[in-house]
Amino acid sequence: MSSAEPSGPHSPSVTMDEAFGPPRLEDGRHLWRIARDSKTLDLNSPYSYVLWCRDFAATSVVARAGGEVRGFVTGFDRPEDPGTLFVWQVAVDAALRGRGLAGRMLAALADRGFRFVEATVTPDNTASDRLFTAFARDRDAELRRTPLLSGELFPGDHQPEELYRIGPLDR
Repeated sequence: MSSAEPSGPHSPSVTMDEAFGPPRLEDGRHLWRIARDSKTLDLNSPYSYVLWCRDFAATSVVARAGGEVRGFVTGFDRPEDPGTLFVWQVAVDAALRGRGLAGRMLAALADRGFRFVEATVTPDNTASDRLFTAFARDRDAELRRTPLLSGELFPGDHQPEELYRIGPLDR
């Protein structure tokens, strides 16, 4: 989970009244900005975020607060394992971090009828580990962690990615 704009005396005033919904095409630039400003997520091209908002809106969610996109979860229904939501990225604007927004967005998305949730997490990503561990605990669902992608598969210096699989989820 990541941040966008640093909070501080000049930060915009943000309420806790978030509205969740599918992303719209015009949200792509905001998803890209939040991901970029997180400085922790692998940043995709702006084009990919706009297309994601078009092609995967049904399996993604944005949180709006104060009329602005303040967080998102992007995901897709795995073609080889229908009913499994694969979470691609989760990010929250710095002004709303630490308030459980990532978990509420993930829950809202999973409640769209998914039986399992999957994601990959690098060993140093404690925020993601906490998010998915808490989600599994809150759903009284099993969380299995297994090696999936070694660092050698990626260009440059990339950590391995461990697969987190949560479920089955009660309906």
